[in-house]
Amino acid sequence: MNLLVDGVAQKAVAETGRKQKLLIDGHYEDFGIYRIRLDLLYFNDQNDRIATDISRYNASHPHNLISGVQHDAQYNALIHSFIVKSNEARLKTTQRNIQLYGQTNPGVVLADGRVIDGNRRFACLRNIQESTGAEQYFEASILEHTLGHNAKQIKQLELTIQLGQDRPVEYDPIDRLVGIYNDLICIQEDGKSLLTIQEYLHCLGTNSTEADIKADIERAKLMVEFLESINAPFQFYLAKQMNLNDPLKELHKIIKKCRNDEQKDDIKNVVFANLLMQPHGDMTRYIRKVGKVISNPKISSGFLDEQLELTEQVYDTLEGIPVVTEKVINEKIRTQDDLKEDFAHSTEKWVSKADGDATRNRPAQQAEKAYEMLDTIDTNIFKKLNDEQKDDIRNRLDQIQEVLNRIRGELDA
Repeated sequence: MNLLVDGVAQKAVAETGRKQKLLIDGHYEDFGIYRIRLDLLYFNDQNDRIATDISRYNASHPHNLISGVQHDAQYNALIHSFIVKSNEARLKTTQRNIQLYGQTNPGVVLADGRVIDGNRRFACLRNIQESTGAEQYFEASILEHTLGHNAKQIKQLELTIQLGQDRPVEYDPIDRLVGIYNDLICIQEDGKSLLTIQEYLHCLGTNSTEADIKADIERAKLMVEFLESINAPFQFYLAKQMNLNDPLKELHKIIKKCRNDEQKDDIKNVVFANLLMQPHGDMTRYIRKVGKVISNPKISSGFLDEQLELTEQVYDTLEGIPVVTEKVINEKIRTQDDLKEDFAHSTEKWVSKADGDATRNRPAQQAEKAYEMLDTIDTNIFKKLNDEQKDDIRNRLDQIQEVLNRIRGELDA
């Protein structure tokens, strides 16, 4: 089925006479907008917004994987349910607006019916058609690109249209990391990733920098490592349920400062165990505290040694669980209240030590800053000052000397 040939011939696709401007292949073009019968369209399984849901389904259905190559009514119904769950409140709002005002924002589809942009609007129209019985039409530009099922070209189009345009991005941050993993890290059959960083940036235009993407790649790698460490490889929905985006950012900051690979591994194991156990409600703030302790070289080794003993208990539990699921986490792992309390108590104890050490070191740090400030004074400028200005400096120096005498007296007491 080609929408521009067969669809038009069947009168299931019709021009509206309107156009929209799209950024395609690095430049803007005007594309006509068509009214397309819904049964000729199918959802895009490469949509990053539902990446975690697809990973969850594929993990539990290894012999019936989701694939846009063999799309049918069952495929559309399944992806439809993922789109709805990804942000049910937002979908209801969009659906209400479409019912009141019609589809004001056209989508983008390929000639074979794949919806590249507008999957949520397509889902809303399907809901409206089912609930009212009135036939609905999806308004979209039809790209004549002959892509077939070329995953790379489809992904480049999706990124360019959805992320390269000047409009807000609504993806869950973990869904975005999953997209980064699928597009830039995961090795395809040809031995390469789907896209290079430069190809990815080209699709995004000026919305991101190479440094931004490289940081995203590192966090995506940490997410994959975490899931592998807890016997849940590629079950990305778990990372989403655990709200791991911000904690992973904190972990990335911590290990960036480490030059010792062995210490990096210890830190990751400790943080992964804490993330799994969740000894604190706000894990972002909790991991930030861990970072404070590790940044203090006087106490970081003692903290890691103590935490690694607790971490060992977590991995001992995991050894008896070949595949970790959400149910396993809630019923067999996070129910170990004593172990969770041990993690929390250990972290707070070492945070107190770090705070105490910082308090003791603060006078020396402040004295160093004072010295550095005074040392930067350019005395050559004194020749250009008038008497009043020189007297003001002398008065300040007398005050400084009084403070120095007082501090020295306390030190010698």
